[in-house]
Amino acid sequence: MSHDERRLLSMLAEGADGCTDALLVAHGFDFNLMARLVRERLATATLERTFATGKPVEVTRLRITDAGRRTLAAPEA
Repeated sequence: MSHDERRLLSMLAEGADGCTDALLVAHGFDFNLMARLVRERLATATLERTFATGKPVEVTRLRITDAGRRTLAAPEA
C-alpha cells in the first residue's frame, strides 16, 4: 500500500462520517486514487445532495470500509 493510500484511508477513518471528495482533493488526493480504493473495496463512495450558500449541490462522500480498516491496521511491509 502506498503512502498516499494509507494517508487517505487514515483521513477517512478519523471522520465519523468519512470525507467529501472536495475535501480530499483539497488535501492533495486525486480522483484516480479515490476510485482505486473504492474498486478495491477499501472505501465506499456515495452521492449526496446538500446545500451550500443556499443552493443545492451534489457531493460524493467517501467512507472507509471494514476491509479498509483491517488494511490500515495491518503492519506496513
